[in-house]
Amino acid sequence: MALRSQVSPSHCIRSKNIKCMVGCSFVSNIGNRMDASKMKDTCVSFPSLPLKVTGTMQRLHLYSSSVQYKRGHRVIVAASPPTEDAVIATEPLTEEDLVAYLASGCKTKEKWRIGTEHEKFGFEIKTLRPMKYEQIADLLNGIAERFDWEKILEGDNIIGLKQGKQSISLEPGGQFELSGAPLETLHQTCAEVNSHLYQVSEFPGFTRSWVVKAVAEEMGIGFLGIGFQPKWGLKDIPIMPKGRYEIMRNYMPKVGSLGLDMMFRTCTVQVNLDFSSEVDMIRKFRAGLALQPIATALFANSPFTEGKPNGYLSMRSQIWTDTDNNRAGMLPFVFDDSFGFEQYVDYALDVPMYFVYRKKKYIDCSGLSFRDFMSGKLSPIPGELPTLNDWENHLTTIFPEVRLKRYLEMRGADGGPWRRLCALPAFWVGILYDEVSLQNVLDITADWTPEERQMLRNKVHKPI
Repeated sequence: MALRSQVSPSHCIRSKNIKCMVGCSFVSNIGNRMDASKMKDTCVSFPSLPLKVTGTMQRLHLYSSSVQYKRGHRVIVAASPPTEDAVIATEPLTEEDLVAYLASGCKTKEKWRIGTEHEKFGFEIKTLRPMKYEQIADLLNGIAERFDWEKILEGDNIIGLKQGKQSISLEPGGQFELSGAPLETLHQTCAEVNSHLYQVSEFPGFTRSWVVKAVAEEMGIGFLGIGFQPKWGLKDIPIMPKGRYEIMRNYMPKVGSLGLDMMFRTCTVQVNLDFSSEVDMIRKFRAGLALQPIATALFANSPFTEGKPNGYLSMRSQIWTDTDNNRAGMLPFVFDDSFGFEQYVDYALDVPMYFVYRKKKYIDCSGLSFRDFMSGKLSPIPGELPTLNDWENHLTTIFPEVRLKRYLEMRGADGGPWRRLCALPAFWVGILYDEVSLQNVLDITADWTPEERQMLRNKVHKPI
């Protein structure tokens, strides 16, 4: 797919494939130690690109929901899920298009931001039972009306809220998730977390004399910050009316024994961070994967499970070992010398799909190949071709310990007490946004083998 646009004057392009472009930051061959000073740049400067240069790309804003790619006279909008339907594609996407999509996340350092996502369990205070969907709907409606959030609907059901660049969504078992706005400082991130917690629950630290009482308190609803649900079995937990979760619920038992527990009985906190170039992405990806077991252990907050009083350091981490190993884990190929955007695309193309979103409905494509989709050979919708919206949606269904989109997600930590929700972003920002700390981590972990990294991950869920 050729992209038609005006491009800034200086870009760095590999002769074979497009790579991340910020200034002239491209590095053509990346070794384990990632010593950029020993590598050569291959840069081409130009005022604009010819119309039919395949794989050329427009610089895209990381968090924009209105980014547009042009194919001839058609426009495809890349937006964060849940997306509205895109214009139907009439030409196949190429792997270069998918690589360019990831590379479009590159940002200069002054534009780096911090995004925090965290989940929590809601329950009835009097009965200690999980909230029913009807209660969740009332809670979402109350928050929307009192705190000026926009409602997100699937059919007639309210399934989330949006306010600026923040959103509240429902996980499969009714877990509340805040996807925070991209913010400049940790102090802003922590303020956002505290504001959200007050709006949905009684949160100590706010003086009620100057702010409206929380909606949940009035409904007799409380929230529990923990990585694994200790009390309710799967049969006790309500199922949210979201089409994608029905598809996942039917598919999970086919690929692992604990996938439903992951969906309905776990909560996480994660931080999303930026990169400036392909090299910077690789360095952060490797450091993140190497240290993810340590972060999981530091933030472990589920030391028990039903029927096992001794439990695990992180029951949530234990569950991920047998959820769906085709889409989870430590991604050893990230440490290969050849790794980059292109290799992640190759990996993602082979991760089995869950769904395609068309006409406000989820079409079950579980287990099928995005490669076939790109050739118009997806059996539930034969002849139809994917858009970049479909690619973005597919990337959200991949669950490794560190995930690449147009930014990097550090995904391994348990949800926990409110005071820890600001600590996880501080941990990762201190390591990955500081050049000295990042290089020290890469130096320390440079000779770790895949077996040693996996051993660390296994230790996190060792019974205690």
